[in-house]
Amino acid sequence: MGSEEKCGALHGKYELGRILGHGTFAKVYHARNLKSNKSVAMKVVGKEKVIRVGMMDQVKREISVMKMVHHPNIVELHEVMASKTKIYFAMEFVRGGELFAKIAKGRLREEVARNYFQQLISAIDFCHSRGVYHRDLKPENLLLDDEGYLKVTDFGLSAFSDHLRQDGLLHTTCGTPAYVAPEIIGKKGYDGAKADIWSCGVILYVLLAGYLPFQDDNIMSITAEFAVEDEAAIGKGKGIESLNAFHIISLSEGFDLSPLFEEKKRVEKDELRFATMRPASSVISKIEEVAKTKNFSVKKSDSCVRLQGQESGRKGKLGIAADIFAVTPSFLVVEVKKSSGDTLEYNQFCSKELRPALKDIEWTSTSGNSMPA
Repeated sequence: MGSEEKCGALHGKYELGRILGHGTFAKVYHARNLKSNKSVAMKVVGKEKVIRVGMMDQVKREISVMKMVHHPNIVELHEVMASKTKIYFAMEFVRGGELFAKIAKGRLREEVARNYFQQLISAIDFCHSRGVYHRDLKPENLLLDDEGYLKVTDFGLSAFSDHLRQDGLLHTTCGTPAYVAPEIIGKKGYDGAKADIWSCGVILYVLLAGYLPFQDDNIMSITAEFAVEDEAAIGKGKGIESLNAFHIISLSEGFDLSPLFEEKKRVEKDELRFATMRPASSVISKIEEVAKTKNFSVKKSDSCVRLQGQESGRKGKLGIAADIFAVTPSFLVVEVKKSSGDTLEYNQFCSKELRPALKDIEWTSTSGNSMPA
């Protein structure tokens, strides 16, 4: 322990108390901010040890990530300080301990498990929208506060979207072996793959019932940035994106599993999804055919189609975006959304023009159920 920790004061600002936990490269103390009198968790990392094993980049990455992400289900980093031998992370103090400890006591009630799962998805979706991937999610890295809110911590193994290589995969250190997810689709063939996806969809439907995504004040600017990226991608001919577990979770409503649980009236929606075993080129050609009959201008690439109406409707010109994702090389999910204009006009176009045209390429399960939302 360093001299600053021995005397219980750090940079004249924090009073260090009992140790909360420790790992190979860091110890975490309870500490008190002398100015505000508020509790914090002080993570202390030894510089010499992390440099010796070549993990300084990992520490720097953790600092960068935690400065980027501000979300109610992510542990907040207040500030970072350093001495000649130590790096100090002053973080939000979460009193409830690890989710692991709660799980170890016995099975959680369904509504409690659903609540934790939805908070986790909210945090991870927020990170992914900012190009950050945690890569070491496990109950030990999920903390609970006094009121039962879940907090994601320990971003030491996280990666940024710029770590993606040409094969579309992340090539940084990944996870704890006991918790690394297996491949979604194994060597079962496409019928087995479809069955697995259907089963996963049922579970996810239950877990995500009533889920509302987190939104913050930056949501409009983020959407605008993505719109610019979409336009650039169309011009460059972006390839088809592979669907990972979190994509499937975010698309789960599109698997149209509601008849398994309850009767629902259809309401006005500004998006629809369906699956197909036809190639992306067939999907694009079908959409393009419909667009031409209704005088839409078309922009397209290998994985998306953008339609723009030429006549102004009740809320301006109708704009439609269709994105294609690959679950397997020959099993695709197509997501169609309204990008501008009136929802009623969009729904009428989908029901009278688009859906009938796509009917013959839409995938149907062995039970006869189709998958559009």
